[in-house]
Amino acid sequence: MAAQISHKRTTPRCVCSIDPAKHPWEQGKKLHNRWHPDIPHVDTVKEGECFRVETQDWTGGQIKDNDSAEDMKNIDLSLVHNLSGPFRVEDTKGKPAMPGDLLVVEILDLGPLEGHEWGFTGIFDRENGGGFLTDHFPEACKAIWDFEGIYCSSRHVPGVRFPGLIHPGLIGTAPSHELLKIWNDRERKLVEDGEKAVTLGRVLHTRPLANLPEPVGCLLGSMDKNSEEFKKAAKEAARTIPGREHGGNCDIKNLTKGCKVYFPVFIEGANLSMGDMHFSQGDGEVSFCGAIEMCAAFLTLKCTIMRGGMEQYLTPMGPTKLHVNPIFEISPLEPHFSEWLVFEGLSIDEYGRQHYLDASVAYKRAVLNCIHYLAKFGYTKQQIYLMLSCCPCEGRISGIVDAPNACCTLAIPTAIFDQDIRPCKEGPPVGPKLINRGDLAKCKYDGSLPLTKPTCNGCC
Repeated sequence: MAAQISHKRTTPRCVCSIDPAKHPWEQGKKLHNRWHPDIPHVDTVKEGECFRVETQDWTGGQIKDNDSAEDMKNIDLSLVHNLSGPFRVEDTKGKPAMPGDLLVVEILDLGPLEGHEWGFTGIFDRENGGGFLTDHFPEACKAIWDFEGIYCSSRHVPGVRFPGLIHPGLIGTAPSHELLKIWNDRERKLVEDGEKAVTLGRVLHTRPLANLPEPVGCLLGSMDKNSEEFKKAAKEAARTIPGREHGGNCDIKNLTKGCKVYFPVFIEGANLSMGDMHFSQGDGEVSFCGAIEMCAAFLTLKCTIMRGGMEQYLTPMGPTKLHVNPIFEISPLEPHFSEWLVFEGLSIDEYGRQHYLDASVAYKRAVLNCIHYLAKFGYTKQQIYLMLSCCPCEGRISGIVDAPNACCTLAIPTAIFDQDIRPCKEGPPVGPKLINRGDLAKCKYDGSLPLTKPTCNGCC
């Protein structure tokens, strides 16, 4: 008789549960919205353990499922991003992950919380968040998306349906005090030098140039808000807006179910945190609030520790050994499209000025070219801008050596539309063939900052 093989199966342990109806500071395990090494961990997970983390939307419930964009216009960005964690990681013998190790995080599963199968995409008001094309689209707008299994659709962008690639927009380990000071010093210098000291500051109009530590709106988990420890940490805790050496808000749409991420460890226990769950995102997330931000979601994860892995695998690209970046293995689960329409952009801005091998300017031109093209098919330009932030489009740096022009491309899968968007001899649809696709929820821009408009004769 053949020997019986025993397989041990365990249900993932929930280490953080969320009530989407409550504020981040009202949750059973309070959320945090800053990076700091002294934020207390909310639970300890063991190497090899499968555990479940629930997350609230990155705004902490500020955006509602309705047809008004007032919430998008008046959002309080001092309160973002709301993260679950930190989680201390130890090996099976109780030894924590240590500085210099690599923390290997496997994403086993993820999805929306039951009863909360919806999300939103937005365009911020130019004077409260902005975005990649805020000088072209300064008004706040919003679209609500409904989830049906792997697919999503929106009443605000009709005629479009596509599969999502769910992923955490933000996940990372805690910085050490030394790394936190490096972040704050370099970002403060950027702000102090001003936009004229930075070439891209003249052609990309998202402001501020960097979000420096700000005690207003600061949430540090279970740390006592009335303590001197909290007051000190709030003055130096880094904002969660950009990605940095530890991972963080990198908005990589491929970090989905089946991925494995190798994070550098900077403090004892690693203190892993995550949030900002996206149902789908286009490369670049160009409208800033540009992915389909999930109302509430979960992740199932497993961690392992590679002792001394930072020195073995990550080469510092900077003045200290802390100047490293995570690496990851891509998931085999990706949407597959066979037909694409691709738009090209060069590093020449809207005023005809030449920029030297500038991929940001080139990508901006590719996005603008796509927006103006797709607007010929019944959509408003704002609908297309928002859609390009969250649909499974592919952005590429196609050329970065042929001075003076960088070349970037933006590829759109044609199958997500309910009409043929390819060029044809008859021209774009007109008259009864042109289907009006409505519009987004909008708020009028009442600011006074100058806008960028086409300068050629006959441009719309």
